[in-house]
Amino acid sequence: MTVTTGTIDFTVGNETFQTWYKLLGDLNPSARPLIVLHGGPGMSHDYLASHSDLHVQQGIPVIFYDQIGSGKSSHLRDRGAEFWTYDLFMDELQNLLDHFGIAHNYDLLGHSWGGMLAAMFAAARKPAGLKHIVLVGTPASMELWMEETNKLLLGLPKALGDMLRRHEEEGTTADKEYQDGKLVFYRKHVCSLDPWPQEVLDSVAAMNDDLTVYHTMNGPSEFCITGTIKTWSVIHDLHALSYPILLTNGLNDEAQDPVVLPFFNKCPKVKWVQFVTATHMPFWEERERYMKVVANFLTNV
Repeated sequence: MTVTTGTIDFTVGNETFQTWYKLLGDLNPSARPLIVLHGGPGMSHDYLASHSDLHVQQGIPVIFYDQIGSGKSSHLRDRGAEFWTYDLFMDELQNLLDHFGIAHNYDLLGHSWGGMLAAMFAAARKPAGLKHIVLVGTPASMELWMEETNKLLLGLPKALGDMLRRHEEEGTTADKEYQDGKLVFYRKHVCSLDPWPQEVLDSVAAMNDDLTVYHTMNGPSEFCITGTIKTWSVIHDLHALSYPILLTNGLNDEAQDPVVLPFFNKCPKVKWVQFVTATHMPFWEERERYMKVVANFLTNV
């Protein structure tokens, strides 16, 4: 397997930053590349590494990259909410497509926030070269996400749920008690494997090393959304999203059915597949079936 890593210059205003990427395989006219968009916002690409299966088994060129502020790309710990805009991340994606010369023919796969970015990019930019979109555990709106994660919290022991909410109300979410407590939720609704794959741990460590993007845009946890994405929604744009879309979630996903349902109800060309033994990471929890479903969609539609 040919693996190429490097950085791409990404200019914002009068500043130039670097976007780190990893390309599996070679870019050639006979194979349409897949760009994989990580979640967070503020995670790194590492936890999505299982998608290398799509290259190994299907010969699909796969491009991973760390979004600005994440992983091996440029970090900007001093920037506020006015810098971390949706357009910033859409511009970075377009810059990557232009760098590789693939804007005329490519697919997108986004997980969680990465799916939000993919859907938003498709709706706002209407790219002619985009052929397929895969949305994995992706909310159609953060209002729906908050409603459903609040319900999932009720499934935790009451004392634990009360403790988490108390820290949120008191602004003490950095406390070890809160950090340990949120992992109970994560092991139930984010990744149920025990232990977590090393690649997942690598992404968690990368994000914890610089929480700027996650805290600014999301908040202190997956179920306490206080950042700028709190009011995000793509629902009103879905009727015009004419690309073939594969929508997936896990039965015990933090992205519960009502969170993803608008994509299924409103997008003209959509297929929904649920992974019944998975949570938010079916690409690890049901890796073999997940890869077959995704590969079939990308190669046969």
